[in-house]
Amino acid sequence: MLPRHHEPIVAVATAPGRGAVGIVRLSGRGLASLMPPLLGRSLRPRYAHYGPFLAADGSALDHGIALWFPAPHSYTGEDVLELQAHGGPVLLQLLLQRCLQAASEADSCSGQPRLPGLRMAQPGEFTERAFLNGKLDLAQAEAVADLIDASTEAAARSAARSLSGAFSQAVQALHESLVHLRMLVEATLDFPEEDIDFLQQADAAGRLARLLAQLDEVLARTRQGALLREGMHVVIAGQPNAGKSSLLNALAQAEVAIVTPVAGTTRDVVQQAIQIEGVPLHVIDTAGLRDGAEVDEIERIGIARAWQRIETADAVLFVHDLTRAADPAYAQADAAIAAELRARLPARVPVIDVWNKADAVGATAAVDETEARAAPAAAADGVVASAPPLRLSARTGAGLPALRQRLLQAVGWTGHTPEGLFSARQRHVDALRQVRTHVQAAQMLLAGPAPALELLAEELRLAQEALARLTGAFGADDLLGVIFSRFCIGK
Repeated sequence: MLPRHHEPIVAVATAPGRGAVGIVRLSGRGLASLMPPLLGRSLRPRYAHYGPFLAADGSALDHGIALWFPAPHSYTGEDVLELQAHGGPVLLQLLLQRCLQAASEADSCSGQPRLPGLRMAQPGEFTERAFLNGKLDLAQAEAVADLIDASTEAAARSAARSLSGAFSQAVQALHESLVHLRMLVEATLDFPEEDIDFLQQADAAGRLARLLAQLDEVLARTRQGALLREGMHVVIAGQPNAGKSSLLNALAQAEVAIVTPVAGTTRDVVQQAIQIEGVPLHVIDTAGLRDGAEVDEIERIGIARAWQRIETADAVLFVHDLTRAADPAYAQADAAIAAELRARLPARVPVIDVWNKADAVGATAAVDETEARAAPAAAADGVVASAPPLRLSARTGAGLPALRQRLLQAVGWTGHTPEGLFSARQRHVDALRQVRTHVQAAQMLLAGPAPALELLAEELRLAQEALARLTGAFGADDLLGVIFSRFCIGK
């Protein structure tokens, strides 16, 4: 621990703004000394006490509930005092300043400050201390922030699972398997003179294969959990008047973007958050892509912004106009946009071709949902290699269910129920992929005609280190700093 981790801290633990209840939370050693000046009495542990919160002159700032959690039986593992007052911003700031003032006042017996060093908490410092004091591992600590930030019910449920330790338990099971394999390899290295083949007798190859299968299952659930937490950015692109803004409105089920028959109506980026089966999507409408003398300076800026958003998209909806499909000039412009999309986008980003205005040309309803579900499955990294175009009508809504399913397929959503997912972040996915790389390398080494046991042991060690980073059993201080700095102040 750093010196600052031993200093007592205080913060308003509820969100800014007015509310029925507001909480001021303190954590650290020696908090019992603040009870007399703040509350006028001592508190019974884990018992709700109603009474006044006292100002320096003994008058009541407010009346509320005080809770006392002596170490180690608290959220942070330290002494914790919580003051639940009315939720006015001015009142909470007065109560916060009173805590700092009471800490600096001289004790009547010793003449020394009651609680020297009490200071305002930094973002995430309460949860950081819970991690450092062994109350939570790193994956659980991150799940606290994910639960607070959850934008969908599915994301909240998966975060609650991770907070309860489900993700950590899965990682621990992988860790135990790795440790046992390392033990077998190290035993073979340490006792070469023994006429015992530890690896063959213990079925090391079979254990590695089972570990890899177990790892793939955890990785799949983690990847889905990361998708629930972070969502995906979908950019709607295409020529002017193809129906991009109408499609955004249809997906959002609201009049988010202005729709007119005039080409170039959308001149800036319009973004709307939606959900599909609990998966958050950030759908972005952009200016129509075109060149020519009729493009003015404002529209040119809008087109430049459109390409900027396209280049950072997780998926692109390339919208075509069915009513102009037979126009050679329109088809040529579409082909030019398609070529530029291929040039600007990474290969992993799927482009979904959507033919809009099916109702205007008397076309049959858009691709049947059953056909959409049978489209090419997502690859391991969430990429759809190819898929047939979709025909739909943004005006009538025909074909939208198929488009929603295609979007989920494009990012690799497999329809896991939230109860089976973990709240996860991209760093978790990356770490598990590193583990998988090392385990596969170990598997290849073991399968060789003359296994290089030193290299095999090293690959397993590297796999274990990558796995330990998930829960914080092994991690650099700068990683911890980045993680907890993104929490809110009172957490």
